[in-house]
Amino acid sequence: MRTPDDILHQVFGFPTFRGLQGGIIADVCAGRDVLAIMPTGAGKSLCYQVPALVRPGVAIVVSPLIALMADQVRSLRAYGVRAATLNSTSDDSETTVGALRDGEMDVLFVAPERVAQAGFRALVARLEVALVAIDEAHCVSQWGHDFRPEYRQLRDFADSLPGVPRVALTATADRTTRVDILDQLGIAPDRMVVAGFDRPNIRYEVTPKSNAMRQLGAFLDSQRGNSGIVYAPTRAITDRVADALAQSGVPALPYHAGLDAAVRNRNQATFVAAETSVMVATVAFGMGIDKPDVRFVAHLGLPKSIEAYYQETGRAGRDGDPAVAHLLYGAEDIARARQFIAANDASPERKAAETTRLNALIAFCETSSCRRMPLLTYFGDPAPGPCGNCDTCLSPPALTDATEAARKLLSAVYRTGQRFGVGHLVDVLRGTASEKARKFGHEQLSVFGIGRDVPQANWQALARQLEASEALVRDPDHGGLMLGPAARPILKGEASIALREIAATPGRERRDRAGRPAGPDDPLFEALRRVRRDLAAASGIPPYVVFHDATLRAMAADRPATMGDLGRVSGVGARKLEAYGAAFLEVLRAA
Repeated sequence: MRTPDDILHQVFGFPTFRGLQGGIIADVCAGRDVLAIMPTGAGKSLCYQVPALVRPGVAIVVSPLIALMADQVRSLRAYGVRAATLNSTSDDSETTVGALRDGEMDVLFVAPERVAQAGFRALVARLEVALVAIDEAHCVSQWGHDFRPEYRQLRDFADSLPGVPRVALTATADRTTRVDILDQLGIAPDRMVVAGFDRPNIRYEVTPKSNAMRQLGAFLDSQRGNSGIVYAPTRAITDRVADALAQSGVPALPYHAGLDAAVRNRNQATFVAAETSVMVATVAFGMGIDKPDVRFVAHLGLPKSIEAYYQETGRAGRDGDPAVAHLLYGAEDIARARQFIAANDASPERKAAETTRLNALIAFCETSSCRRMPLLTYFGDPAPGPCGNCDTCLSPPALTDATEAARKLLSAVYRTGQRFGVGHLVDVLRGTASEKARKFGHEQLSVFGIGRDVPQANWQALARQLEASEALVRDPDHGGLMLGPAARPILKGEASIALREIAATPGRERRDRAGRPAGPDDPLFEALRRVRRDLAAASGIPPYVVFHDATLRAMAADRPATMGDLGRVSGVGARKLEAYGAAFLEVLRAA
């Protein structure tokens, strides 16, 4: 029987396990259950793939999305692992079932709905099962409450296989979600392993919205030649942004649930296969994408929670190279998110939990200190020092005391009847004799014109900050601003407000190259990428399935001259060496 180290070296081509991988794999190989909380890019998949090849039998992997299963199967087959999926789109189900019955399958991927079927359980009952893995295990808690009730039946399935270890894996789970996962899957609390949530290669950037399309254009200018995802809040905005970017020369495609399935699949395949592409999408896109070279994720609005933000931004930089998470948001995003929670028919306890998650994300956006600190402490990691790789660390914001201005704004809200939006309130404070001010007699108020010395952009930023801290809240029926629970301490002088100076909207001339691996383009690396591109096209697979960029960079740096030398490069397993080694050696020898 091969050991985990044998599998790691010979099949996957890696020299050593990373972080907590080795301990988790040893536990699963020994038949022990594990819940592994590991950041994206830390190598969660190996934690069930290696034991699947060490333990006798087939590994059953429960996965939430067809695209995710297909990607995993494609990658495993490239390493020579016998892998398949059974789902509604499988066109070779009979072949797969035959291979299972003959003991000629290493890893089988299925959806939770398949696991719930009596016929599938009868099939599995006749097999030797190596392990049961639940990928994206946070879905057990988050989706199990809603539209994927089959997740709640996974424990019963695992319990029907005595002596078979179960391993659950996720990158996104706060304390409450972890407890729920353990309970739902029947894993003992002392079998949970938390590897930490830090993604040090991701630069976090947050910018208040002013002109969203201009701001997005400036950011994408800094990312030319990179592949990335732009998340938009609605289907209509997704289509408009994708069209505008395409017309401006950016290779952008849309993705949302309103598109025809064939169009979605084609756009996703184009994005996955391209080395330079931009996907403009709703949150319907991403979980099933294992594309390692995504260099940026941009948000055109506030995600629904801090977990959603962490998960969505985690799709950048899976290969460990530098990446950027760029978020644009405004007060309207905060209002929309809170109204969505209020309108939900969930239980009061669920609404309270969602509000806590949203407030944590807003605090992350509004912080003037290191952004990584509130993000990591929310997930329970020890409070780190300044990270040096976020916008507030790299360009610390200048702060001014805005307490008096905050009192003026809160007073204006109160004296105008707590029914108007920010635009009208700013007009009143700056003494603008608008038609609305005349109509409601607001020109006669004591607050009219008391803020002429404060720029409009500062008033808008202050209103957003007060709304984020719940000193201001939105009327759920009319959308006007009202005094919130945090207003009283400010008005009574018991709390102070600091406001960051407002930066000018960036123009198209911004060319910061953040999100690229450091160093100039290497001609040898580019030559290796061309070979990879040709091999991938010939096999009908994405380029990264052949080799990741990190492996190509290692080849360019080490310049192996023989097959033996090439086989020692990290990421070059025996099967890939046999299939692709000669083509890459030809380029390396000619360099």
